[in-house]
Amino acid sequence: MAMDDSRFQRMPRPEDRDKPRGQPLAFLEAVLLVDPTDPELKGVTRVDDKYQFSQPNKDNRVHGWISDDPPIGIWQITPSNEFRAGGPMKQELTSHVGPTMLASFHTNHYAGADLVPHIEKEEAWKKVYGPVFFYLNSDDSGHGREALWDDAKRQMKVEVQSWPYDFPESEDFLRSHQRGSARGRLLVKDRYVTGVKPVPANGTYIGLAPPGEVGSWQTECKSYQFWNTTDSNGHFTIKNVRPGTYNLYSWVPGFIGDYKSDATITITPGSDIDLGELVFEPPRDGPTLWEIGIPDRSALEFFIPDPNPIYHNKFLRNPKDRFRQYGLWERYKELYSNGDPIYNVALSDYKKDWFFVHGCQRLGNETFSSPTWQIKFNLSSITKGTYKLRVAIAGAKKSSLEIHLNSEKSRPLFQTGEFGDESVIPRHGIHGLYRLFSVDVQSGRLVTGANTIFLTLVTPCNSPWKGHLYDYIRLEAPPS
Repeated sequence: MAMDDSRFQRMPRPEDRDKPRGQPLAFLEAVLLVDPTDPELKGVTRVDDKYQFSQPNKDNRVHGWISDDPPIGIWQITPSNEFRAGGPMKQELTSHVGPTMLASFHTNHYAGADLVPHIEKEEAWKKVYGPVFFYLNSDDSGHGREALWDDAKRQMKVEVQSWPYDFPESEDFLRSHQRGSARGRLLVKDRYVTGVKPVPANGTYIGLAPPGEVGSWQTECKSYQFWNTTDSNGHFTIKNVRPGTYNLYSWVPGFIGDYKSDATITITPGSDIDLGELVFEPPRDGPTLWEIGIPDRSALEFFIPDPNPIYHNKFLRNPKDRFRQYGLWERYKELYSNGDPIYNVALSDYKKDWFFVHGCQRLGNETFSSPTWQIKFNLSSITKGTYKLRVAIAGAKKSSLEIHLNSEKSRPLFQTGEFGDESVIPRHGIHGLYRLFSVDVQSGRLVTGANTIFLTLVTPCNSPWKGHLYDYIRLEAPPS
């Protein structure tokens, strides 16, 4: 089975997942392979779990299966994501044991109830899903698997360039001449990072989706979305857009928050709308006093431990896939057996000292703890006014965060209430839905010298899969 250059592996057979050859694990769908039938897999693949092979929409273009003898491949190619829900970051299943190959048109994986479409009584609604291209190839060169995979990737590029197809006869599938386009240039301005002059938003996803609130594209699932990326100078063109009314949405890696156009954009057949220069000003009040992580909507940069050797899947060999290993949430209690993390902003390294999941921790078979993490920092002086604490969340499942300052018994600085339904922890997700909490901190609650922020998971803990993943945390001084 192949879905990208690193997740390219020989797969077990369905009977390998059944007892006694397979041992079911705590999370449904995950199986420990004890005695696989294939000699090549003995002592190699330890856990089979379909969620290890999920893929965000932006990367979910081609995946499939290869036979070694004879050397043939069958591939699913999706040339456009316009019909997929949730935008480019939404994750979907691809292929798994069966051999099964999925064309996921709509699921709520990694998003939960927020991505369930609601069709009201007497509401007229229709949507075109697909087409999806199935490609078969063979290899006589002797290069085997790699040649078949490389050929499938080449064919994928051909299909992307061929979109929209001209063969569907449905009047609801619009041809190229029935569509329009929009172009422009996106700049980003954060006066404490870029200075007064905006800079190009380089390599940024930017798209047209139905009108809504800031970030609403994440949960939009009844209509169509059209995305592309900016070049190094911030220029973008979004082609083959179905006629309709849209907002323009984006986010810029390295900056918090979301961009949304002030005006709605109307696409008509044959239109080519020049949107000109657009400037995204991310949330910012004052200069950064300290920060933890990288604002990139992912927890990938934080400390991700090695898996329990029993569960180690050696095929996930690329370091960028280390978060896909099974059971990583269980390593927390081993790594922090002497107490929950205490992060010193002057001394600690988020790559080593900030665990990638803040979740409920199992104490016994049916008992769990609610961890409290601490952030320690020093202030040489206090500026009168309002400081701002920014807490960006990369994904969550039935989580609830309470923030205290300088005393756990003090009046909470902030409470989120319950949020998230994304199941990112057990499904090996490094991100789900993005959220940004901005918390006012009055200068009178800070002290000169040592200060401590307490981050407590207050959700009712009855599962190891409740909690959240941080994206980025920052404390800003009052505006100068």
